[in-house]
Amino acid sequence: MRVAIMTDEIGWHTRQLQRALRERGGVGRCVDLADCEFDTSAHWHGLLLPGYGRTLPDAVIVRGIAGGSFEQVTKRLSILHALQALGVPVYNEPRAIERSVDKAMTTWLLHRAGLPTPATWVGEDTARARRQLVKAAAAGQGLVSKPLFGSQGKGLARVGRVDGAFEPLPERPRGVAGPAGLHYLQRFLPAPLPPSQATGEPGHDWRVLVIGGRAVAAMRRVSTHWIHNVAQGARVEPAELTPALAGLAEAATAALGLDYAGVDLMPAPEAAQPIQIIEVNGVAAWRGLQQVTGFRIARALVDDLIDRKLAAAAPSRLGRRA
Repeated sequence: MRVAIMTDEIGWHTRQLQRALRERGGVGRCVDLADCEFDTSAHWHGLLLPGYGRTLPDAVIVRGIAGGSFEQVTKRLSILHALQALGVPVYNEPRAIERSVDKAMTTWLLHRAGLPTPATWVGEDTARARRQLVKAAAAGQGLVSKPLFGSQGKGLARVGRVDGAFEPLPERPRGVAGPAGLHYLQRFLPAPLPPSQATGEPGHDWRVLVIGGRAVAAMRRVSTHWIHNVAQGARVEPAELTPALAGLAEAATAALGLDYAGVDLMPAPEAAQPIQIIEVNGVAAWRGLQQVTGFRIARALVDDLIDRKLAAAAPSRLGRRA
């Protein structure tokens, strides 16, 4: 069993996946989607994948997709779409990854599914965005400005009402010309408790891991900053996987059609729903969660790929050309 691990970085996560695949009798080869090509003159399947020649992998695990121009990212995702169309199980599927990467689509899908998520406005009109800030500030609420395509807590900014003052929209980076840019504004959820004098911690969020439709692990991410991402310095703690956390995380994953996901949730005692879904990550890292989890996450992912995804695809793959 040959599995292509699509990644632009080789490190801890890819080594964990390769080890888990070896334990199941497979081989994991790291492949950068930037190095994959369409070539309809080369092989029957019309693709060039490093290390596979005329053949195709038995399955694909998407661990990372490098950033680039719109055309480059489109081509990399198209490789995944082509592999799926050729009958190769892709974990997570490219359409589901596209939904999770696009924060606007993620928010809309959560809203359509009736799941609790902070009120959000997304648009290209800067004047209307400023009016959203004023409207929220008049109601005593703050907003968070986020990049539409972002991860690890990068590029976030509190705007509108912030600590009793008014904070405007972030300035457009110098040199950016043309019409108004894109604005993603989401209701800021304040910490449910005042900062502890002992620790100075303003609050926390939860990361819940869902594999094969079932929530399997949870952790708390605690920080002295309002951004609770591990990449921004938050510390991780084990958390009880309560029915409320598990149910919301599983429903969010299903709403986006993901095989596995890291779902970020926050306490919101002042809202109608006391727990709100913030983000759904379709290419989720799990190193922090592994520190507070008793089972091997990479093995659970590989088991789900083989026992559920690959097994379900087996009948349709029997007639695939080699």
